[in-house]
Amino acid sequence: MGEILNNMKKSAIKILLLFAAVLSLSSVNAQTGIINGSDTSRRVITTAVPFLLIAPDARAGAMGDAGVATAPDANSIHWNVAKLAFIEDDLGFSMSYTPWLGNLIDDMSISYLSGYKKITKEQTIAFDLRYFDLGNIQLTDDNGNPFGDFNPREFTVGAAYSRMLTTKLSLGVASRFIHSNLSGNFISPGNDGRNGVSVAVDFGVYYKTDLMLAGRNSNLAFGGHISNIGRKITYSNDDNNDFLPGNLRLGTALTTSLDQYNSITFTVDFNKLLVPTPPVYEIAADGTIVVDANGNPVIARGKDPNRSLLSGTFGSFFDAPDGFSEEIQEISIASGIEYWYRDLFAARTGFFYEHANKGNRKYFTAGLGLRYQRFGLDFAYLLPIEQNHPLADTLRFTLAFNMDNGNEESVTE
Repeated sequence: MGEILNNMKKSAIKILLLFAAVLSLSSVNAQTGIINGSDTSRRVITTAVPFLLIAPDARAGAMGDAGVATAPDANSIHWNVAKLAFIEDDLGFSMSYTPWLGNLIDDMSISYLSGYKKITKEQTIAFDLRYFDLGNIQLTDDNGNPFGDFNPREFTVGAAYSRMLTTKLSLGVASRFIHSNLSGNFISPGNDGRNGVSVAVDFGVYYKTDLMLAGRNSNLAFGGHISNIGRKITYSNDDNNDFLPGNLRLGTALTTSLDQYNSITFTVDFNKLLVPTPPVYEIAADGTIVVDANGNPVIARGKDPNRSLLSGTFGSFFDAPDGFSEEIQEISIASGIEYWYRDLFAARTGFFYEHANKGNRKYFTAGLGLRYQRFGLDFAYLLPIEQNHPLADTLRFTLAFNMDNGNEESVTE
């Protein structure tokens, strides 16, 4: 009986994800909350394809999901595409695997493949492939009789270019194709389910400089990254479309050499979704939402979330119903520490903070890293503050391969 109930629980979660793709916006809210582990009971900003915001690799995942200004690696295409120009090796690949929401579902996972190639000392190109497997769902008819299985899944394919402008500054741009198949051939009343398809672009800037700190060689870096800016995505018809998870990430990282063999990095990122904030609707005496003559809900505070891409992106800084104080609540903070011994062994830890009104995700992270010649292995573990949280005990694994840089061309001063 216990096993049957457990399977029913898993199926219910997956079916909720399935319906989120083809029903109303309120169902999409449920999808976002389940996927990201957010508490959707308050005014949480929701988007389609929220898996694009999940940290794909173990290194950044062990540092509280911070990575916009840390030292570049093959996964920089996700965190800050501009960092790729400063990568030292000539060629590299990275493969990451994350069992997702393992406490709720045992067959959901995120796989991530990324790679880069230096074309000159100043220029780097890169690619990434992300695959989100939501596991199998057994479909039944109205009488509960099974008639087949369905596997919801989403993936993105991206390419990037990054260039050093000086020995301290670089810029980068990336684009990606997004495909989301959450509904298959499922048809709901009044809506024909279909795959969600979109394209998006990223822009990044990265600056680093060497300095002396307390008599020790140090490096200070700053990064900025705008990601997932693209046309809205729909799973049913053009009247029901949702924003991609556009995001602004700003941060800094300070690396200090403790001695000949030991170094430590402190980093912090600030994230803000570039998506309209849900308004507060006018509520009637019976508890229902008041609608106007056209059947549209009446907004008491805030702005209409059904806006164009540009209006929604730029307006996301000024549309919170409770004004500036709520806009500040929409900024999440990711912080981390990375310690290296002889560039062979790394220990990492971090903390992620999100305001209670905007998802209430708060968790510690920790992890280890090993490097041997051209190979690297990273591991990360996530520990939420809240007990029985959907993200509890999340593990990430990353395997990396790098080849030495043979480019000797000079960089513009």
